[in-house]
Amino acid sequence: MPDLPLRCSMVSVVVVRGTGEDARTLLVHRAGAHLHGLWTYVAGHIEPGEKAWQTALREPHEETSLHAAALYSADRCETFYDVRDECIAIVPAFGAFVDADAEVHLNHEHDDHAWVTFAEAIARLPFSGQRDMYADVQREFVLRTPPDALRMPC
Repeated sequence: MPDLPLRCSMVSVVVVRGTGEDARTLLVHRAGAHLHGLWTYVAGHIEPGEKAWQTALREPHEETSLHAAALYSADRCETFYDVRDECIAIVPAFGAFVDADAEVHLNHEHDDHAWVTFAEAIARLPFSGQRDMYADVQREFVLRTPPDALRMPC
């Protein structure tokens, strides 16, 4: 019986502005072929020679022009069956905190964006793993002070 390969080739980034109950998170509306028409988070592939946390800094800037003032490992990975690559995808998750007045400028991958509460984000996200990740990020990084041990260089 063949084994299903494990692949870690991308990261997911929950972008946050504000703190506590006033925090808002960024959702982007996919315009590209993959996940077209769905609300989701910033994500991207790890480039050769790049560390996952470096991808988590680069992708929000490329997709939205946002720069993280603080970046944290979310201390979890999404895992799901990827039918396109016939593998189990393992996707490290990060929380990127941006300035409250940061402006979003979308690239070609998205046609809309929204700053929403975490409850609104969880209601819009299409996949259970995404909803679970957002609930974790809110609980552990927005409503609590995140541990310094999870902070990444910016």
